[in-house]
Order: sequence, then structure tokens, then C-alpha cells
Amino acid sequence: MAVDRTGHPQDEGSSSAVAAGILLSKLAGLARESLLRSVLALGPAADAFAAALRIPNLLQNLLGEGSLSASFIPVYSRLLGEGRRDEAGKVAAAVAGLLTALAGGLVVVAIVVARPLATLLAPGFKGARLDLTVDLLRITTGGLGLLVLSAWCLGILNSHGRFFLPYVAPVLWNVAQIAVLVAALTGDWSPTRTATGLAWGLVVGGVLQFGVQAIAVRRLAPELRPWIGRTIGRGDPSVADVRRRFGPAVLGRGVLQLSGYLDLILASLLATGAVAGLLSAQMLYGLPVALFATSVAAASLPGMSRSSASELAATSLRARQRTAFYVAFSTVAFLVLGESIVGALFGWGAFDGDDARAVSLVLGAYALGLPAVASSRIHQNSLYAVGDTVGPARIAAVRVGLAAVIGLTVMFPMDRITVHAGELMTVAGDGWFGPLSQGIRSGSLDPHLGAVGLALGSAVAAWTELTLLARRTRRVLGAPTGPSSVMGPLAWPAATAVAVAVTARWATGGLPDVAAAPLSVMVAGLAYVTVASVTGVAEARSLITDIRGVQRRLGSR
Repeated sequence: MAVDRTGHPQDEGSSSAVAAGILLSKLAGLARESLLRSVLALGPAADAFAAALRIPNLLQNLLGEGSLSASFIPVYSRLLGEGRRDEAGKVAAAVAGLLTALAGGLVVVAIVVARPLATLLAPGFKGARLDLTVDLLRITTGGLGLLVLSAWCLGILNSHGRFFLPYVAPVLWNVAQIAVLVAALTGDWSPTRTATGLAWGLVVGGVLQFGVQAIAVRRLAPELRPWIGRTIGRGDPSVADVRRRFGPAVLGRGVLQLSGYLDLILASLLATGAVAGLLSAQMLYGLPVALFATSVAAASLPGMSRSSASELAATSLRARQRTAFYVAFSTVAFLVLGESIVGALFGWGAFDGDDARAVSLVLGAYALGLPAVASSRIHQNSLYAVGDTVGPARIAAVRVGLAAVIGLTVMFPMDRITVHAGELMTVAGDGWFGPLSQGIRSGSLDPHLGAVGLALGSAVAAWTELTLLARRTRRVLGAPTGPSSVMGPLAWPAATAVAVAVTARWATGGLPDVAAAPLSVMVAGLAYVTVASVTGVAEARSLITDIRGVQRRLGSR
């Protein structure tokens, strides 16, 4: 792939390919989540399935894309850029062997000790809900272990300039589960049978996702083979470099995963539905992060790894500006129009209006930290490109600790608030601190808002992490621009979007959510882009130019 010294033109095209792949996979994920909520709503089986995904997700995120982005991809891309293809192949093969051994061993351990793990991760689960979680955990862990190797394939393909396939491959993972959910709807399956079928669908989807990428890697670099051979790192400085970066990267990812597990542990102490509600909100909250932050970061990393410090600082600034432009509007949409969006996506079947309001409040709390999370991704990649994996890991630990403290402080009082017939009500006679009684937690038919407290803790911690990462990036790269210089120009466009979104929400109040949500988002988005263009935001003007170009091409046909 032709890349200039800054990687700018190629990064934009590559990030578009990544975004397109992510968009398709996320749309498939939203379809899966919508079907899942229509079948299981926020009931006990939904909680069990959400909890059973945590250990497999740990394997995927601990050893997968995040750690490889910090360790393997920069080294492999640099070797390819220097024309040292044989050495790059040896590094890739060694990493594949290491991941195969680690992932395989951890999968076996997780299956054997599934019950203690389930008890540790969800101490609030009892009886049938705990038993179902254990059964599902034993199934899902094996399937998602393959996704670790899918992340290795992604690193190879990205380094060779192939961006679309590895990010669209998760469509297959979702499609396998969608097929199960359709069968459950048409066959009137029980919640337990549906959850078990979903777990097996997840295994099949993992095989498909890995398989399609492995075929592409085989065609692109047929010489690659998993290789352990000598102790990793001895006699090969490039492999040793990967190992040196990999340890802190895994610790950093582990710290972030610890945050997710703390959320699960704490949510299991809340009323039934908190775990499933968190999962639905996180899926929507993660969509703009994946589309506009992950895509830019993934496409920029190979070029960043070949750049000087000054070029890296300039590339990082451009990436943060592009990311902030899109994520700022996503924050407005989730905060103001979140209930309509949740209702449009999930508001059918067993998922009712009260569930939609509860999930939208969790989503709104998460959205408060969305700009910080997205910008932090770019800062992390900038540090990874220069071999700094220790700093982001330490900062991640601060974020996790702060999120846990705030979440634990706020979640129990919030769990005393329920949504009933569209109104917020408080639980009488159970105090305001500590867990609700087991009878209220497991017997309430209305959704509670304890998960909102966990999301608020996450938002505050995200801004703290961004502040610390920006400070470290300035020190390492000498980059003078901080978060305010990137987000400041978006203040007026965002304020305008808020006003228009509030008006649109009022004007479309009589429409069903499936019509009101896209109409309101479209009107508010148009106002946001227009004001941003008038006030000189380059990303808005570029977007308008691209749209006009598409219109001209369509008009000429």
C-alpha cells in the first residue's frame, strides 16, 4: 500500500473502509440485539446470557485486537515498510503460536472452572439463573476463543492494507445468532432453550468469522505458519520487541476488562434486568466509538508506526479532529433522542416502553463520557506507535478504580428508582443505601435504574483518563494541542444540535419511535453539519463536499 510519510491520504481512505466494515457488522449486531430483546427482554435468561459472554469477551479483548494494536501491528508494519518481509513473517508466525497456546489453555481452564467463575462474576445470581449462566459459559468460551486468532488475522490484513474484510467479518458472528433467534421466534422456544441456542450460535459464528479471515491471510501471505519453536524473543530482536510491548499491553487491556467485570459484579447486585440493560446500552454507546474512533485509529496505526515524532503528532491531531466531529453529534443524539432511538431499535415483542426508558437513561449516562473515550483511543495509538504501552496501562488503572468507586457510591440509591407506566417512582420502605432485599431485586416487574449509576461512574472516569493521556502525549510527542483545542470549535454546532433535537422530539411526539427517531436524528444532524461548516470546521466542509460529489455522480447516471 502506498503511504506518504504522514499517511494522510491513505489513512482517510483506509478509515472509510474500516468504518464501512464496522458499520455493517454493527448493524448486524443491532439486529441481533433487537431480536434478543424481543425474545428475552430484560428477564433472567437475558441476564444469564449477558453474564456468560464476559469470560469469552475477556479472552478476545485481553489477547486480541487491543493488545495486538499496541504490540504486534507496529512492529510488523515497520518491518514490512523496511522491506524485511521474511523477518516480518517470522514475527507474525511466532505471535500466532503464542496466541494459540495462550487462548487454548485459558479456554480449557475457563470451561473446567465455569461454576466458580460464574459465582465470582455474578455473586447476585442464585438458583436457576446461576445454573443457566454456568451452562452457557461452558459453551460460549470455546467459541469466542477463536476470535483471539481472528484478531491476529486482522493485524496481518491491516498491515498489508486490507481493512474492509477483517472489520466486516463479525457480520457472520451475528448472522449465526440471528438465525437462532428467528428460529426461537417462529418455534416459540422457552427462554432457557433460546439462550442455549444462542450460545451454540455464537460458537458457529466464531468459526465462520475466523475462517473467512484465515483464508484471506493464507492467500495474502501463504508462508505464514503458527510457530513457537524457541522461547519467544530469544535470538530475534523484533520478536523480543513484540514481547516487550505485549506484556504491558495485556495488563492495560486487563485493567480495562476488569472495569467491565466490576460492572457485571456490581450489576448482579442490582434488580433483575440491570445486566441485560447495561449490555444493550453498551452496544449502542460503542457504535460511534467503533465507527469514528476505532476506524480512524486502526487505519492510522500502520502509518503512525513508520512516522517521525513531529509527523506522528500531526497525524494524531487530524485523527482526533475527525473523530471528535462525529462523536460530538452522537453524544447529542444519545442524550436528547436516546429514548426514541432505543424504542425504535428494541421496542417490540417483550421489550416495552418502560424498558426503553430505563435503557435510554443508562445510554445517556454513558454518552456523557463518549467524546473522552473516542479521543482517548487516538492518544493511546499515538503512544503505542512509539512503543509506550506502560503509560496507557497505568492511566487505564486509574480510570478503572475511579469508575468503580463512583459507580458503587451511586448505583444503590439509583436502584431505588423504578420506571412504571413511563413515570419514575421510588421503592418504599427499603432505605437508600446497600443492596435491595432479594425479594425486591428478583421479584420486581419494573426496570430499576441502578445501572445508571455505573454508567455515570464510567463517564467521569473516561474524562479523567483523557486528561492524563493528553498530558502524557504532549510530553512524549511534544504536541501542544489538548482536548479543548479539538472540542472547542464544536461547541456552537453541538449547542445548535441540542436545540433542534429537543424541538424535533417535541414535534414528533405523536409518531411511533421507528419513524420519530430517524427523522429527529436527520434534522438535528443537518443543523449540526450546517453550523459546523459555517463556523469553519474542516470536517463538516469535507463531508458536505463528499455528499455533493455523490449527488453529482448519481445525477449523471
